[in-house]
Amino acid sequence: MNPISDTDLNTVSVPDNFHSIFLNAQKYVRNYFSTIQRDPEKGLIKFSDERYILIRAASMSKEFFDIMTAMYKDRGEKEARILAFNFLFDIAHSIGKADAKSFFSKMVLRNPIEKLSAGPVHFAYTGWASVKIHPLSKPTPDENFYLIYDHPNSFEAQAWLEKEKVDFPVCVMNAGYSSGWCEESFGIALVTAEIECIAKGDRHCRFIMAPPSRIKDHIHRYSKKAYIK
Repeated sequence: MNPISDTDLNTVSVPDNFHSIFLNAQKYVRNYFSTIQRDPEKGLIKFSDERYILIRAASMSKEFFDIMTAMYKDRGEKEARILAFNFLFDIAHSIGKADAKSFFSKMVLRNPIEKLSAGPVHFAYTGWASVKIHPLSKPTPDENFYLIYDHPNSFEAQAWLEKEKVDFPVCVMNAGYSSGWCEESFGIALVTAEIECIAKGDRHCRFIMAPPSRIKDHIHRYSKKAYIK
C-alpha cells in the first residue's frame, strides 16, 4: 500500500483552481475517519465519536428497486420505476443535506465552495463512489449554478452490473446525495440528473446538477453535443 501523502489529492479530481480547497477537505475527512470504534456487543460503529451504520450496497440499489417495482407493478413498468427511483432520490437527497450540515458545523465552514469540497471526499470515504468534477462546472450561489461531474466506481452501477444490464441510468442515490449536499452548501434548490451510466453501457456515470428551472436546458444542450438520447 502506498503511503498517504498530505499533498496528493487522491479521493477526488477537480479543476486546478479548486485543488487547495479540496486538499484541505481531504485532510480533515481522512482524519475524521481514521478514528474508529467498533463494539459489536453494543451494536455500534463510531467514527470520531459519531455513530454510523453499514448497509449492503445492493440492498439500497438493485434489490430495493426490485422490491419497490414489485409493489407497484399494477401501475405498469415505467411508473413503478419512476416511483422507486423518486423514493431513493428523496431519501439520498435528505441524507446528503443532513450530512452536509453536520460537517459544516464540525469543520466551521462558511464559504459555499469550501462547503462543497467536503462532500466528494466524504462521499469517497463512505463508499458511495469517487468524484471527478469537470472544468466546465460553474458552482455559483444563483440560478447560473452548473455542475457536471462523474462518479467512478458508483456503488449503484456496480450493484446493477453484477445482476443485469439495463437501458436506463441507475445511480439515483448518487444523484440525490450529491444534490442534497450542494443544496445545503449553496443555499439554493438544486437537482441532479444522471445523463450517462456505466450500468447501461456508457463509458462513465456522468451527472448534471443545476437549479430545477434550468436542469432541462442543460441536459438538452449536453445531449446534442454528446450525441446521446
